[in-house]
Amino acid sequence: MQFDLKCAFILSGKADGMENDVEKFIEDANKRILKKRGEGAEIVSWNIKGNVLEMRIVSGRKGRSHEGALRIKKSLGSILGKKYKIGVREVAIKEYTITFEAEEKPLKELTIPFADVYINEKKVTIKINEQGEEFLRENYVDRMIKVLQEKIHAQHYEGKKEYWKLLWQSEEKKPLWNKDPSEEMQKKGWVVAGPTKGKWFYRPPAAAILRAMERIAVEEVLAPLGFQEVVEPMHVPLETWIKTGHLEGMPGEFYYICEPVTRDAEQWEHFIDLVKITKEVPMEELRKNVKVPKAGVCYAQCPNIYWSLSGKTIAEKSLPLLLFDRSVPSDRYESGGRHGIERVDEFHRVEAVYIGTKEQLLEIKEKLIEKYRHVFDDILELEWRMAQVTPFYLQQAGIVGGEEEKEKGTIDFEAWLPYRGGRDKEWLEIQNISIVGEKYTKAFTIKSQKKEVWSGCSGIGLERWMVAFLAQKGIEPEKWPSGFKKYLSKLPEMPEFL
Repeated sequence: MQFDLKCAFILSGKADGMENDVEKFIEDANKRILKKRGEGAEIVSWNIKGNVLEMRIVSGRKGRSHEGALRIKKSLGSILGKKYKIGVREVAIKEYTITFEAEEKPLKELTIPFADVYINEKKVTIKINEQGEEFLRENYVDRMIKVLQEKIHAQHYEGKKEYWKLLWQSEEKKPLWNKDPSEEMQKKGWVVAGPTKGKWFYRPPAAAILRAMERIAVEEVLAPLGFQEVVEPMHVPLETWIKTGHLEGMPGEFYYICEPVTRDAEQWEHFIDLVKITKEVPMEELRKNVKVPKAGVCYAQCPNIYWSLSGKTIAEKSLPLLLFDRSVPSDRYESGGRHGIERVDEFHRVEAVYIGTKEQLLEIKEKLIEKYRHVFDDILELEWRMAQVTPFYLQQAGIVGGEEEKEKGTIDFEAWLPYRGGRDKEWLEIQNISIVGEKYTKAFTIKSQKKEVWSGCSGIGLERWMVAFLAQKGIEPEKWPSGFKKYLSKLPEMPEFL
C-alpha cells in the first residue's frame, strides 16, 4: 500500500526568510516526527510561495501520509510561532494518490465519493483532489480504502447463496389443507389490503389470531425467562442507524420521516388553497414545506433499545439485561417482493434484546431455543426446522458468512407452507435468534462494571407465526390444536356488510 500526498500548509503570514528554518524542520521531521520505530512517512519535496508551504509526503502502510501531515501541522505551528509569530491555519490536500493491491481482482468498475478510482488487475489506485483539513482530520481516507475493499469483496459474493446449514428438523406432519391463508382471509373479509402498498387492515377475526400469537410469545417465551417490557418511539434517528450499520447496509429499505418546516398557517396557505381547489396533493408545494429527513420509521426495534442504553454502565447484578418491545410496528420498503401478510411493508413483531457476558448470552440462546421449541411443538404443532444462517449484520455488508459465526451468528426457525408445494420448496422464516458479540455494545458504549458485555436479539414476527400456523392448520377453529385453543378457541364474529 502506497500513499503519495501533495499538500499545502496555509500560514497566517508570509514565509519570507524562513527557508533555512523550514529545511531544518523537515530534516528533523523525516527522522523523528514522521517515523515510528524507523518506519513511516517521508517529505520528499517542499516549496514556499507567499504564505503557503507546499509538501509532498510519501509513505507505505505504516505512518500514512495523511496522518503525517496532521502531525507536521502541529509541530510546525509551534516552531514558526516562537520565532516568527506565524501560525498554521490549515493543511489542505492538493492531490493525493493511494495505491493498494486488492485481495481479489475487481470484477467491474468501482466508484467512491471524493475520488477517481482506477483499476489494473488487482491494483487499485485512488486519486483525491482539493480537499480541506477536515477530510484529513476525520480520517475519510482510511474509510474510503475500507469501503473499496468491501465493494470488491461483495462483487465476488453477488449471486452466491446465503450460508445455510440445517441444525434440526421436526417430524413430518400432515397438513389440514393446502390453501394460501392470506387469500382465504381476503375472501372472507378478515383482512383488507391497506390504503398504502404493502400494508394490511386486520378485521376482528384476523386481529384476534394476531393478538393470540402475541400473547403466546410473551407468556410462553419471554416472561418465563425474565424479559421485561419497554415501550419505545417508532421514529429512529439516522445517527442511530449509522451506529448500527443499517444506514450503510440498507438505505433503500427505510421509510423516511419529514418534519414540517413550520406550523405557521401563512406558510401553508398556498398549499391549502391548492388542495381545496384541485382536491389533489400538490407535491411540489409540499416539498417546499417539509424538511430533509433526519429520522425514519422503525425498521426493527433493537436500534432504539440500544440508543436508550447509550453510555450506560450496567450493574453486575442487573446482568443479563433482558428487554422486549411489542409496541411499535416495523416498516420496510419491500418493492416488488410482497406477498400476502407474510411479506409486507409493515408488520408486527415482538423484539427481544439481551445484554450480558458471553457465557450468559450463550445460556439465553439455549433457553430461547427450548421455549420456541415448546411453542412450535406443543402449542402450534407445526412442522418446522432450525438452520444456522448468514447473520443479518453480515448480510448488510454483502458477506455470506459461515462456520466461523457459530458462537455469535444467527439461527433461523423455518416452517413449511403446504400451499407452496412439496417440502423441497422454499420454507418460511418465522423466527430468529442472533448473538452479535460486541458490535452494538461498543457502538453505543454500553458497559458492565467488570466484564466485557455482548448483546443479541430475537425478533418474533407475528404475521409469520400466523401464516405458518394457518397454512398448516387451516382457518377453522374447531380443527386447531388444543394448545392454541387455550389462547383462542373462538373467533369474533365478522361485521355484516350490506
